[in-house]
Amino acid sequence: MREFLSPEQLGMLRAMDIQVWRSRTPLAASLPDAEARVPGGPVEQTDWQTLEAAVSGCERCVLHTSRTQTVFGVGNRSADWMIIGEAPGADEDRRGEPFVGKAGQLLTEMLRAVGLAREDVYIANILKCRPPGNRDPQTEEVAACAGYLQRQVEMIAPKLILAVGRIAAQNLLQQNQPVGKLRGTIHAYGASGIPVVVTYHPAYLLRSPGQKRKAWADLCLARSVAGPS
Repeated sequence: MREFLSPEQLGMLRAMDIQVWRSRTPLAASLPDAEARVPGGPVEQTDWQTLEAAVSGCERCVLHTSRTQTVFGVGNRSADWMIIGEAPGADEDRRGEPFVGKAGQLLTEMLRAVGLAREDVYIANILKCRPPGNRDPQTEEVAACAGYLQRQVEMIAPKLILAVGRIAAQNLLQQNQPVGKLRGTIHAYGASGIPVVVTYHPAYLLRSPGQKRKAWADLCLARSVAGPS
């Protein structure tokens, strides 16, 4: 198992009274073998080009019937930070890129506040297609996309995952607690133990600007875990 937190980082986090938790189950661990495959071979043997093509033509769930296009992910494929959100919205569905509306603008500002440009990170979602009416993702839809996202995480091997919003956090960590209970703690994703920090979704912060102070604390925690870029 690859340990992403050094003994020094663990000691610092304990001194700050911050707990470190490991997720119970990797996101795609419960998928049947057929669901973990893409055209040309298993997801775990897929390169970027093949994976993106598989996502573009994916018909694993009903969402393919209503999408304009898939939203694969964007950014630095060697990034230290990976940002994972919920699902594409209307703007993302039209442009094929995650976080491009007002929430995306706020996310860019949040990253800039901790010294990161949008181009420095990799941004993806739990789902690759927009749910109609921006409803919550359904269990079978998350399962259909899980292998794709897991392979993206494996290929990037980030120092940190920033889970933005309830849907992303709960699915990555296999938990059902609200964001308010999950934030402020270092979680771990998958067998490799990639540190996960949970924060509020930028769309929520636009509706509840009083929570931005907590989001800033989450970003500072993430920066302390990831270390210098």
